Amino acid sequence: MRLYRFLTGPDDASFCHRVSEALNRGWELYGPPSLVFDAEQGRTICGQAIVKEVEGNYSSDLELSDH
Repeated sequence: MRLYRFLTGPDDASFCHRVSEALNRGWELYGPPSLVFDAEQGRTICGQAIVKEVEGNYSSDLELSDH
């Protein structure tokens, strides 16, 4: 089955570490990153879609972060 996640967070080192951790756990980038400026908070927010092929059957109670 194919899993999908969308990681989001402030454009900082911690976001890059989250994406790097996912890549090192077998996830792959899916499309380009997205950026949006949050004028209220005065910061840029990043988003990155990732996908991963795993064994098993999909269930909506599947904990995606465990893969």
